[in-house]
Amino acid sequence: MKALVTGAARPGGIGAAIVARLARDGLDVETLDVEPGCTHQVDVVDGELPVLDHVDVLVCNAALTTMFGAAHSMRLERWQRDLDVNLTGTFRVMQACLGGMRSRGYGRIVVISSTAAVHGMPAQIAYATTKSGLLGFMKTVAAENAALGVTCNAVLPGMTASSGILGMPQDIIDAWVTTMPMGSLVEPADIAEAVAFFCGEAAGRVTGQALTVDGGHALNTMSVTSSAAPAKA
Repeated sequence: MKALVTGAARPGGIGAAIVARLARDGLDVETLDVEPGCTHQVDVVDGELPVLDHVDVLVCNAALTTMFGAAHSMRLERWQRDLDVNLTGTFRVMQACLGGMRSRGYGRIVVISSTAAVHGMPAQIAYATTKSGLLGFMKTVAAENAALGVTCNAVLPGMTASSGILGMPQDIIDAWVTTMPMGSLVEPADIAEAVAFFCGEAAGRVTGQALTVDGGHALNTMSVTSSAAPAKA
């Protein structure tokens, strides 16, 4: 079984964790990234993509995550770059793989979205918008290909201890951790496990679904009584 994971060149990132997890399941995993250290080094926006019609399992992970800007002030070129990478880049790679999946009557596509897609993300208007767009993308691809043995699902990571996040100032990381009900950030391996489920045979009848992995961050854990508050270790 041939798999492709985009955005997988960075050590310690979600993409690298997904590659390792799928390899443990016996998949032959290729990687695609704009950075060196991968199978195919290419810009998903406008680079010449390799032939990908042999891919059975596609994980669309490549995305910009640090294009900051608020709705009232974000420059148009920064907004456009987020759309180009996170939406258009994902579409280009998916389309390059989909024809082969449809002809073989088998395929697994997993899109890495974000909890920002459903909750918003102040100071990251373009990021939240593109990650929300990926959910509509996922639903449509799922609906168009359900009868052909091709599934499409999404994983929505919360605040994850990837190399990018861990490179932030420690006081910022500490502030994030205090908001996590489980007391720690999500690990890249947690995201990889969710991806592996969607890619496996057990999920053959699961399509058009979004799975959030955020350590309970989106839950309202506030309480009017101290006795009902979440237990602390």
